[in-house]
Amino acid sequence: MEPSKDISRLIEIMAALRTPVTGCPWDLEQNFSTIKPYTIEEAYEVADAIERNDMDDLCEELGDLLLQVVFHARMAEEAGEFSFGDVVEAITKKMIRRHPHVFAVSDAATPDAVKVQWDDIKAEEKRERAERRAKRGITEDFKHGFLSSVHRSQPALTEALKLQQRAAKVGFDWSEAEPILDKIEEEIGELREALRERRQDKVSDELGDLIFALVNIGRHVKADPEEALRGTNTKFRRRFSHIETELQKSNETLEDATLERMEELWQAAKAIERQIG
Repeated sequence: MEPSKDISRLIEIMAALRTPVTGCPWDLEQNFSTIKPYTIEEAYEVADAIERNDMDDLCEELGDLLLQVVFHARMAEEAGEFSFGDVVEAITKKMIRRHPHVFAVSDAATPDAVKVQWDDIKAEEKRERAERRAKRGITEDFKHGFLSSVHRSQPALTEALKLQQRAAKVGFDWSEAEPILDKIEEEIGELREALRERRQDKVSDELGDLIFALVNIGRHVKADPEEALRGTNTKFRRRFSHIETELQKSNETLEDATLERMEELWQAAKAIERQIG
């Protein structure tokens, strides 16, 4: 088996890996549920490569993500549901349909007009999909109603943002940021109360409410919560790395360092950032 730029070779490799007896034992025991976490992880690794502007990594990570698509399609084909070709046909059909201003005839000549047209076509596709699902006897919670266009499969932080954006379209929204800060303080108080009561279920519930409110303030001040948190994660990595480096210089270890010692180095890292910034 030789590598190739032809997608058919990747499909052949996956088929070989999934062939009983002669295939790979690990690949053979996988199913949609066990592969799902890898699919999500690969998508995030693509995003990470883009953020780092690392084109070598991006090329590799896109390949890893493509492998996930081929893997799922192969398992679906084995189950008699659909094949990789069906996946390609479905997305090409969708893209042609959603771009009549390119592939057919349309009056949409501006970005705003294209957006309106896109939403109209998506709504039509949604109705058709609902009819197909109904014929197959598939029913799910939240599949109908104004918020049904917000998919539950995405990360919770992104879902929260999109739910709020969707609800805001019909006026269910704060008019300004200040009341949201009051709401955040209210949620913190309720979280404190849940902690005092030592009710883990309530703690989780109140924590979720607090995070949802934080997403809301981010939306109102035009600071994407996902990007804001990612920036904080990067900052945390940088400062913790400073702690680790300074401890090594003193022949100390993370395991043996006291919290006070690490906090001292953390504050030193912050001071360095202020000087640079």
